[in-house]
Amino acid sequence: MTSQQRGHRRQKSRPVNRPLVLVLSLTTAMVIAIACVSLVTSRAAASTRAAAVVAAAKATQSPAAPSSSPSPTTVAPVGPPAPTAAPVAQLPPPAATSPTASLTPSPTAAPSDTAVPAPTATTGSGDGSDGTDGSGDATRSAPTTATAPAGPETDRVGALFSGSATPGNHFCTASVVQSPTRNLLVTAAHCVSSTSGLVFAPAFRSGQTPYGVWQVTQIYSTNGWKQSQDPDQDFAILQVAPLNGRQIQDVVGGNPLGLNESFTATVRLYGYASSADVPILCSNATTQQSAYQRRIDCPAFPGGTSGGPWINTANGDLIGIIGGYQQGGNSPDTSYSAYFDSTIGNLFQLAVSQSG
Repeated sequence: MTSQQRGHRRQKSRPVNRPLVLVLSLTTAMVIAIACVSLVTSRAAASTRAAAVVAAAKATQSPAAPSSSPSPTTVAPVGPPAPTAAPVAQLPPPAATSPTASLTPSPTAAPSDTAVPAPTATTGSGDGSDGTDGSGDATRSAPTTATAPAGPETDRVGALFSGSATPGNHFCTASVVQSPTRNLLVTAAHCVSSTSGLVFAPAFRSGQTPYGVWQVTQIYSTNGWKQSQDPDQDFAILQVAPLNGRQIQDVVGGNPLGLNESFTATVRLYGYASSADVPILCSNATTQQSAYQRRIDCPAFPGGTSGGPWINTANGDLIGIIGGYQQGGNSPDTSYSAYFDSTIGNLFQLAVSQSG
């Protein structure tokens, strides 16, 4: 067989069914088209769902707070921490000067008093030529000292004894101060160191104790006095036990404690001299001796009068006691007192809190 014959046979092979092929082609194309449309639709739906989720998430978010610069970090200074404020009733530190902050206790009302007669007052010239101290602050040129008359104010003043309250056995003076506990006295810190045998006899006269003898049960003094005998803190508060079921203030009354009062007040000065068994009285204006010391010129206040009260004639307040500088003064004619401010106010509050 020739090559031409082979070629002819190829032409003479099984004839093609054209309609069937066309149908198959169209079917295949339709299937492919449907698949493509389905794929595009699925992707579009997925994209739509994703967009909806993002939009919903954004819609539920709260708006962002405006940005601000961060605060700088605070660096604590290097060094010891600042001390906390001391409580009101805390005692002053050793050898500390008296604080100036006002601390006024709230004593009970004073019973009405019978006026105590005072020596006639004369005003000094202020130049020292008339025997005054030259301060010019209403000092008296010729104060006098005499036996104190009986009366409510005098009755609150008494003598301190070590042991029995008998003539000649007293050694210092004290007085009743108004307090919520109604059982407190004020005297000089240099007068007292122990409660052993210590008793108080208000209105003591010539061996008579018209209001009884009261046992001292507690002594309150400052750290400044205990540790260094600071003359600016030469004062003490004494607690006394009830007598016959009554507190001492209920029996004789008491003077209000006066704090931060004028250095130039006029006062009545009481005391029990060791050589006498009756209270003595002098009235004069006070002056300022130093930053925390008062001074008064009254004659014949010797040993035993330490702790004697200084009663302001204007309001009846207890504003000092004989003590302080030179433990009250080296001369019987000049006496001193530590200034009454918040130092004794703190001590008073401590005594009240512990003696109720």
